[in-house]
Amino acid sequence: MYDDFALVYDELMDNVPYEEWAELLHRLILKYGISRPETEKKAGVGKLSGEAAALEEEKNLVLELGCGTGTVAELMYQKGYDMIGIDSSEAMLAKACEKREKSNSKILYLNQEMQSFELYGMVGTIYCICDSINYLLTDEDLRETLALVKNYLFPGGIFIFDFNTIYKYREVIGNSTIAEDRDTVSFIWENFYDEASHINEYELTMFTRIDGSDLYRRSREEHFQRGFEFEEMKKFLIEAGLSVVSAFDGDTRKQPAETSERVYVVAKKEESKKTL
Repeated sequence: MYDDFALVYDELMDNVPYEEWAELLHRLILKYGISRPETEKKAGVGKLSGEAAALEEEKNLVLELGCGTGTVAELMYQKGYDMIGIDSSEAMLAKACEKREKSNSKILYLNQEMQSFELYGMVGTIYCICDSINYLLTDEDLRETLALVKNYLFPGGIFIFDFNTIYKYREVIGNSTIAEDRDTVSFIWENFYDEASHINEYELTMFTRIDGSDLYRRSREEHFQRGFEFEEMKKFLIEAGLSVVSAFDGDTRKQPAETSERVYVVAKKEESKKTL
């Protein structure tokens, strides 16, 4: 997945409100989390050293799962966050690294799967947006990912993510065909939804113009995503030891409803209770 698509991904996603997403993440982190951007860290009183300084650095690290071409990671870096990006597609990460070279950002990118990612330490915030969670097709994949999220979150840290609902796949995009014709690339996007498994299959056919000529290269990719309900996702989070502190409809910003197409969730790793 995301091999040939990676080459034209940013062009086809030019209508996505990335700046709005980054601002939402920033507000949620400040409201519920423990990570702070560089400007706020500099405003702190006193200087830490040794182990205390190292722990403070971990608290302020932010990890993006499914970072793709790095657009949101770059925006979050510009807001002052120390960023790590993980994605399973080498082609998408290659685009992210091109952006990093142009911006001179210090984002660390890792080519790993969400359900088996590894870090060298803990982070204060993890987020996973643009329905990347929906690529986890089995209960076990989701459980493994959430277990790792909890493992690598600093106590008090938060996990922010969104997901497409079963309603969206069944009633909105499932079994539909979307096509778009542009100057340099055209695509046909066919959807096939399976009610029993709640899995939506995307068959994406692209026609990409070759070096400004009148010739086009045809390529095809298959993607699979699984729909979830909020209550179902909440059970997985509780099972993983994460508590839900906020959840809202991606469009209305109100409580998730039966007709919600995208749901945002903020989950927290509670701080350990000290015993005497």
